[in-house]
Amino acid sequence: MRLKRMGTRQKPFYRIVVADSRSPRDGRFIEQIGTYDPKLDPPAVTVDREKAELWLSRGAQPSDTVRALLVKQGILPPLPPRELGGGQKAAAAAPAAPAGEEAPAEQE
Repeated sequence: MRLKRMGTRQKPFYRIVVADSRSPRDGRFIEQIGTYDPKLDPPAVTVDREKAELWLSRGAQPSDTVRALLVKQGILPPLPPRELGGGQKAAAAAPAAPAGEEAPAEQE
């Protein structure tokens, strides 16, 4: 599930579509399930809830922007906040041993 850009230059309008991941952004799509107009205040979003739920149940993966729109429409639950710790960033932030000292060797 992703956005397909429509409209003219400086006046974007998007269709929310279900497309194969190999298709180009504005290329062939399987089905249109809604629209998004970011130029209005507040931005206008219309989504066919039944079609969106059907495609999500079939395993369709929404893009980050489409996921945010579906959360605002109440179709998807909000993602839990990311927890700090673990992963590569935590390992990179861990203090290294001072220069000249080696880490103690493990005894076997």
